Amino acid sequence: MLENIDVLQTLIRITASLGLGMIIALTYMYKTEYNKQFIVMLTLLPAIVGAVISIVNGNLGTGVAVMGAFSLVRFRSIPGTAKEIGFIFFAMAIGLATGMGYIVYALMFTFIVGLFSIFLFKSKFGEKLTVRKQIKITIPENLCYTGLFDDLFDEYAKYTKLVNVKTTDMGSLYKLIYDIEFKDPDKEKELIDKLRCRNGNLEIACGYISSIGDVL
Repeated sequence: MLENIDVLQTLIRITASLGLGMIIALTYMYKTEYNKQFIVMLTLLPAIVGAVISIVNGNLGTGVAVMGAFSLVRFRSIPGTAKEIGFIFFAMAIGLATGMGYIVYALMFTFIVGLFSIFLFKSKFGEKLTVRKQIKITIPENLCYTGLFDDLFDEYAKYTKLVNVKTTDMGSLYKLIYDIEFKDPDKEKELIDKLRCRNGNLEIACGYISSIGDVL
């Protein structure tokens, strides 16, 4: 089989795959929390996929079948976000293109999709018009939490919902978790100060809701 391999063409494809993989990785890194292992593998992925396609002599159907066999290997990992999964497919598409010898196509695809993805992530496209937060309020066990803070929420919030109640500290305290949308975000501290007067100055925490909608 070695005599059928065009060494120069193979080197061009591998070099192009690695270069484009690095561009994809740099695009992903733009204003994103990341770790080195993921970035390195994202850079190498186009070359790996391209090598598989080259090994099967450019037969796309066979190459996809081989990559499908690779997918049977399962890794213990946290769920990937939509952005991570999207960039993995991005890198695989570039690997398929370079493996088939479509270097110019892969180059154009990388720059067009890469630049457009940066534009979309940087713009307000897809953002929610309103931002909700979570307030975690600790109260003593002798307080009835039903309707305890309703008048304050009516004054400061457009929307509130009690989403979780749990006991803590051997049942001597309750922790209430509310989703809240403020009428005026600048009055957050004012609301917290009034809540402290209701809950006996126990712990109150306010922050953004952990997003799970970006997980695939």
